[in-house]
Amino acid sequence: MTELNPRGLVLTLADKEKLEAELNMLKTVKKAEVTRDIAEARAHGDLSENAEYDEAKNEEARVQGRIVQLEDLLANATIVDEDDATADIVSLGTVVTVYDMEYEEEDDYTIVGFTESDPAKLFISSESPIGAALMNAHVGDVVTAETPAGAVKMEVRAIKRR
Repeated sequence: MTELNPRGLVLTLADKEKLEAELNMLKTVKKAEVTRDIAEARAHGDLSENAEYDEAKNEEARVQGRIVQLEDLLANATIVDEDDATADIVSLGTVVTVYDMEYEEEDDYTIVGFTESDPAKLFISSESPIGAALMNAHVGDVVTAETPAGAVKMEVRAIKRR
């Protein structure tokens, strides 16, 4: 699981709801399962050589760590409503047609929050290198995204709401 950095993070309402659902599941269902697993493993006797107990305690720490992470993220993130997106500027909830100047081809990127990102479908997070470069651009703007594979120069050809 990747480390989340809530500082400066922007979430859509869908992202927020998804994270809140995960948090609720962890606090109710998963914590109860882990507590039951610890009690079951403890019943097997000697804890010093009890692999089940060690694994259950490790899972308890992972669950608690994720709970803290999600609570921090939800408390510090900025929530945006995609319904406020317009077609004059690239923002969360817009579909952007760009012309890749190196490969001389057009692509349609949908700018989404990080929980919805799916690069294979060209659903990119506003925090990804390409998403961040496109944010706040207008039709006709040329932007450069610094990606791990190198700089990508794109012209914004069209913007529409999702």
